[in-house]
Amino acid sequence: MTAEDPADLLSTGIPGLDVILGGGLTPHRIYLVEGEPGTGKTTTGLQFLNEGARSGERVVYITLAENHDELTAVAASHGIDVSGIHIHEVLPTEDLLAAEQQVTTFHPSEVEMASTLKLILGVVEELKPARVVLDSLSELQLLADSPLRYRRQVLALKQFFSKRQCTVLLLDDRTSSASGDLQVRSIAHGVIQLDHMVKDYGAERRRIRIVKYRGRSFLGGMHDYNLVRGGLWVHPRLVAAQSRGINRREQRSTGLPKLDLLLGGGLEQGTSTLIVGPPGTGKSSLASQFVAAANARGERAAIFLFEESASNMLHRSDGLNLPIRAAIQAGSLTVQQVDPAELSPGQFSSAVCKAVEAGAKVVVIDSLNGYLNAVPDERFLTTHLHELLTYLGQHQVMTVLVGVQQGMLGGAMSSAMDASYIADNVLMLRYFEDDGVIRQAVSVFKKRGSAHERTIRSFSLTPTGIEVGDVLRGYRGLLTGVPVSLTGGSAIDLRA
Repeated sequence: MTAEDPADLLSTGIPGLDVILGGGLTPHRIYLVEGEPGTGKTTTGLQFLNEGARSGERVVYITLAENHDELTAVAASHGIDVSGIHIHEVLPTEDLLAAEQQVTTFHPSEVEMASTLKLILGVVEELKPARVVLDSLSELQLLADSPLRYRRQVLALKQFFSKRQCTVLLLDDRTSSASGDLQVRSIAHGVIQLDHMVKDYGAERRRIRIVKYRGRSFLGGMHDYNLVRGGLWVHPRLVAAQSRGINRREQRSTGLPKLDLLLGGGLEQGTSTLIVGPPGTGKSSLASQFVAAANARGERAAIFLFEESASNMLHRSDGLNLPIRAAIQAGSLTVQQVDPAELSPGQFSSAVCKAVEAGAKVVVIDSLNGYLNAVPDERFLTTHLHELLTYLGQHQVMTVLVGVQQGMLGGAMSSAMDASYIADNVLMLRYFEDDGVIRQAVSVFKKRGSAHERTIRSFSLTPTGIEVGDVLRGYRGLLTGVPVSLTGGSAIDLRA
């Protein structure tokens, strides 16, 4: 692939699309934008032309299906100004409905195809635009009487536009035969494919893929995009390898001295920490403690909530004397409530990356179970999570993941998603029974950054904050939830 100066490329005007295209579109070429009805092809064309109009270019939208009023309404729904876009209609007239027009000795391809192409070429010759959108190819294909004639007509259009220094988007809704799609793909300089998939519940998932781009390297694979007011918003697939590097990792205190001892000094920058345990043990509260400690150091943080509402999180933090509310008001902490029914993996990764670009040094994902439930049909969820954690680590971000385990006591506890092998550190919170009282314990199951204590310490949530106490000695089987107390060399079974 050749290296081309990004300054020589044309912007599509679509956020994120230029990124996966490697900078934009090579000018004076023909590009195919294909997708089923409803994927956003017309909006793509309007954004492309609107970007050209903002740059002072002359742009033309040639429509073979929708009229001027329909296109204007689509643009208005997205807040796109069409005053700088010349919309040229090439539509059949209502005279075709007359009875005398229904009988003819000529095939439509012999009459309508020639007149349609004449109108298209005429407006280009007259206005000499720099950008053109032709909507849609399906109409031309239906007018052609054979695949050979259709291909020759598209080739002729390609030569015509290239000689007039035009950059053209050909829109194809794929409602005609599939063979035509391959014909134009082979001719076009680049092919952009739009796709949407209906889930059993929640919003549609929309994805974009660059099928082909001659002479340029691009970011392949499927990328999520949203069709919102303003148009398409593309979320490039996260590729952690693009930011790979070797960084020195410094330890950061959790704000709890005895937890720091348990962790061998604290948590390292650029590492991911998974906090696991049954419901109610204090996983989210401990994650909030890490955020409060980061804010106290003058670092920014971001929390992404999948299950708990932001108001509940703030109320809980207030009850533990954690200054989370004050951090939000000061602008050092952002809290984003994620709607599981509207989520796509690419959209979530994009939101996390924006938080990092804004300076966040601690990112909390609460919880992994909510993330899993939000995308239950995503087969590569673990791969998405691995790329995300790698990206965060390479940007020296401390990531905190909350994982809820099913069950309350003992070895029968399980998790819907096992991320312990991905995370650098694993903190385990447990309930255990002690003389008729349910108490809590914390231990470090895994830590890659440094040596750590192999002990189990008491853990409690109090009105003054989180307290990590001394090592729980004199017990056997604490992790089972029903330990045996060792007193004077004899064992007292607390289950009796």
